[in-house]
Amino acid sequence: MNTPAPSQSGPQSGPQGRPRSGTLVARVAAALRADIVAGTVQPGDRLPSEGQLTQAHGVSRTVVREAIAALRSEGLVEARQGAGVFVLAPEPQAPPPFRNLDPQRISSTIELLELRTAVEVEAAGLAAQRHTPAGDEAILQANARFQACVADGEPTGDADYHLHLVIAEMTGNPRFGEFLQVIGPGIIPRRALRPDEAADPAPKGYLEQIRAEHDRIVAAILDSDEIAAREAMRVHLKGSQTRYRSLLRQ
Repeated sequence: MNTPAPSQSGPQSGPQGRPRSGTLVARVAAALRADIVAGTVQPGDRLPSEGQLTQAHGVSRTVVREAIAALRSEGLVEARQGAGVFVLAPEPQAPPPFRNLDPQRISSTIELLELRTAVEVEAAGLAAQRHTPAGDEAILQANARFQACVADGEPTGDADYHLHLVIAEMTGNPRFGEFLQVIGPGIIPRRALRPDEAADPAPKGYLEQIRAEHDRIVAAILDSDEIAAREAMRVHLKGSQTRYRSLLRQ
């Protein structure tokens, strides 16, 4: 006589037929969390009582208590002695990195230049160590594009950003390029402070100075001179810091 196989009907039963409370806890917690996120219950509202939640979800009081505990650990609710469980206001979210920079504030520009100096000086040295023929071609093209913009009186911000991005990519470490991409083209100070570069171009003499600094960085990288590459990048970015500190004092 064959014995019927035990039921495999789903996640409601576990070993020896006991309910899988973990699954039930997750289900109840998810339902309550969804109500909170959707605004069905607002901050300051009291959740239904244990008995009401037990009936509404068809589970035991133990399951309800564990689900509430999960929401408490997430900071969504709090239990108040003798009063019940109440929904909490969400914690204010910190702004994403580099998204609270004000490009119109010179102080923000200086903060960013200091950070760039810490990162890009090392990037220049690594680029000099690890450059490849393809990288050499890319940096020469990027530098030529910047020089052409200066010569033709065209906006230079995007070309400048692209040159620095190429140097970051020449390190062979993708994190350097990702760092510059997270911040975006706003890392170029004059681009941030002169949103309409075509109508408000930087002084020609200033752009010629930037062009000469770029030339020294590129030459050192192509010569595989990591010490000179680091120093050229340091001079370039430190010079920008000095210029913008002087502008801030004015």
